[in-house]
Amino acid sequence: MKHMAKNKTHEGSGPTQRQLRVGETIRRALSDVLARGDVHDPELNRLSITVGEVRASSDLKIATAYVLPLGGEGREDVLKLLARNKGELRRQLSKRLVLKFAPDLRFQLDETFDRMDETRRMLAQDVVRRDAEAPDEAPDSDPDAS
Repeated sequence: MKHMAKNKTHEGSGPTQRQLRVGETIRRALSDVLARGDVHDPELNRLSITVGEVRASSDLKIATAYVLPLGGEGREDVLKLLARNKGELRRQLSKRLVLKFAPDLRFQLDETFDRMDETRRMLAQDVVRRDAEAPDEAPDSDPDAS
């Protein structure tokens, strides 16, 4: 019973170093498999897919890969193609990884670049730019005191 309580206290505190290390190892291996065209699916191999991040679950049994096709074209197709080839991708990863078992793969679109573009767009707005460039004033400062 103590073992379960110990795991519960860790939930929500972010990934462990082990999860981060395993996720990065899987990301590199998956990127390599996709770049080399090691999967026997011509539709998948014609795409250039960026694997931005892989997050491993706390038990390392599930790995969620955040992917984006080059140029952002065909986003939905990429998820379908990756899901269709999940078994073969997992087998290819198991050949490259030094883990007890290859995790179950899940795929999601990497929206990091979309959020960065949205942030840039917002920062480019005149009102936001004026506020960002204005000198900081302390809330209790008296403009006539200078």
